[in-house]
Amino acid sequence: MKRIIQTVHAPSAIGPYSQAIEIGGTLYVSGQIPLDPETMKIVEGGIQEQTEQVLKNIGAILKEAGYDYGDVVKSTCLLSDMVNFKAMNEVYGLFYSENPPARAAFAVKELPMGVLIEIETIAAK
Repeated sequence: MKRIIQTVHAPSAIGPYSQAIEIGGTLYVSGQIPLDPETMKIVEGGIQEQTEQVLKNIGAILKEAGYDYGDVVKSTCLLSDMVNFKAMNEVYGLFYSENPPARAAFAVKELPMGVLIEIETIAAK
């Protein structure tokens, strides 16, 4: 049976989707963008600040579901421009310093609300 995950410590969904769904010991976290969950505004700064906020949002969802960063098995990073890859990677590495998950990173034409990054995550127990 699937379980809907919802926390006030991550941004509310800006469309018809759940923050995350857990089923069969696997957690599927919807793509997170750099919204401050308290203000629902994009955090100020560049790719590093936006990446940090996205990963904090993911962390809040993981925690609500009873997971942590060590349980993450796959991330997909969507970037507005691959020129931001190196700076994004530096921040990303701080959250996944040991046994990092599998990952893909893509540059896309446009992201919601004009942000620089969106990350979706899969975690498993």
